[in-house]
Amino acid sequence: MPATPLTQAQSAALRHVRDVARRGRPAALAVIAAHLAGSGATIRHDEVIAAVTGYGRLTLNFHPDRVLRDGRTVADALDEEGVYRSQFETGISNGGLTAYPGGDRDVWERTLFGGAYQRPGVLPAQRPKYGGLNLLDHPDGACPRFGSCHLLLRPDVVARATFSFGDSHLGPTDVGTATVFEPVLAALLTATAGTGVSLGVSGMDTGTLLRTLLSRRERTSGRAGRALDDYIEAQVHGEVSLARDVEAVVLDPSFRDTDAGRRLAGIARRHGFALRWHPGFELPVQAVDAGFRGPAVPPLAARVHAEFARPGEPLHAALIGRAAASVVREPRRWADRGPAEVTLQDLKLLWHVLVWSGRPARSSCSA
Repeated sequence: MPATPLTQAQSAALRHVRDVARRGRPAALAVIAAHLAGSGATIRHDEVIAAVTGYGRLTLNFHPDRVLRDGRTVADALDEEGVYRSQFETGISNGGLTAYPGGDRDVWERTLFGGAYQRPGVLPAQRPKYGGLNLLDHPDGACPRFGSCHLLLRPDVVARATFSFGDSHLGPTDVGTATVFEPVLAALLTATAGTGVSLGVSGMDTGTLLRTLLSRRERTSGRAGRALDDYIEAQVHGEVSLARDVEAVVLDPSFRDTDAGRRLAGIARRHGFALRWHPGFELPVQAVDAGFRGPAVPPLAARVHAEFARPGEPLHAALIGRAAASVVREPRRWADRGPAEVTLQDLKLLWHVLVWSGRPARSSCSA
């Protein structure tokens, strides 16, 4: 298929990030050289850059069963529209709900992309789609924080992506593109050499990480990355078409034999891409730790399990999704907890606990 055409705003956003990255490249090269020299690995920086941008794969994590403003689920909308949309269009998020003019997301996009998307006439559909760069082929995708399933994008989409080390809401200064990636790599190596990051590289020294990045075959660990707070965020500019841009959809096993799972399987068949399953996450309800995402989460977990679990079910992605759909469709049922936004936020935190502490699902089957 022909390359995705970019609007003036999208092209301007890419240029702005590339220009910022070029200004930071000299300092980044010095940092990378120091890490290479200290690693004991006989590797050139350009080899690492080529491996990261050539082997690293973009993933867009999402919850397929979340309910949109119009009452459809995310899976329904993907099926009916054939494109992946941003929060500016859907009105839902697995992060913060600030995608409107003057909202926090709008403000940080203005800074990150040089005001490209605030120009007159720029429509919500032109805004970037957020995902991550999956460096080590972790089966749960680059950013499971944002969803139990993910779209694996085709390699050519990397050319119209921008990157930041860390989430864009934090105002990252280490940004790049596929052609000017050094500032992001320097930040990754610095973080890894320090306290470590949850990119699935914990326990690796810098030399091991570099050698692993260079080897496509050895990078496939089959182990969940569980990236919640540290990741290389990717912002994909231009339309994300299921038919043109997606190589596979990767599902959590809790969606087997569910409406969402069947819908996604049908999408994969119709558009001709692969359907895969990752190992998933399961957790006994009594194992939810109040110390990880706060004291409101364990009692919510107990309620979700008591009201929505089937006999013998542990906590898993689809179970949390049943509760999230109920919050939207049956608000009176949850009125004792206050505004629906509060409960949806707490369900998001419960998902984080599941990603961090959950074990592979008993029913998992990786493709």
